[in-house]
Amino acid sequence: MRHGKKVNHLGRTDSHRKAMLANMATSLIKAKRITTTLAKAKALRTYVEPIITKSKNDTTHSRRTVFAYLQDKEVVTILFREVAEKVANRPGGYTRIIKLNNRQGDNAEMALIELVDYNEVYGKDVEAKEEKKTTRRGRSKTAAAPKKAAEAKVEVAEEAAPAEEAPATEEPKGE
Repeated sequence: MRHGKKVNHLGRTDSHRKAMLANMATSLIKAKRITTTLAKAKALRTYVEPIITKSKNDTTHSRRTVFAYLQDKEVVTILFREVAEKVANRPGGYTRIIKLNNRQGDNAEMALIELVDYNEVYGKDVEAKEEKKTTRRGRSKTAAAPKKAAEAKVEVAEEAAPAEEAPATEEPKGE
């Protein structure tokens, strides 16, 4: 039984799986997004997220630890300079997995895995969420809006009326 064993072996030996995940992590950091099977994307997420977390702390020790996983000096440099700068204030969840259509040849489930902070499509526009259309009592805010707007107009009119009654006097300039 597999109780408590969370590693997806992906049908490979340990050394092959580690090499494949290191290569995929290198490609992900270089290209910012890659397309692969869903199982590999999920395995890559668990592999690369601790590495990105490690890159937030730019010390010699963390660089050497990350290099032990990735085995590519250029990618380590990119990770510590560019990627760590973008994810500095993010508490985790550096990658996003988007499911794609199944692969034509063998019908394998495909997915796109990408670094979250490098996607322009899901940028700041998505963060501005729309308000709910209904209140807790069930009536919609759009139905309640005309009443509130009418009340606001009455209040504005009451406030503006005293200001109109007192004429403003202009002082002559240049005296």
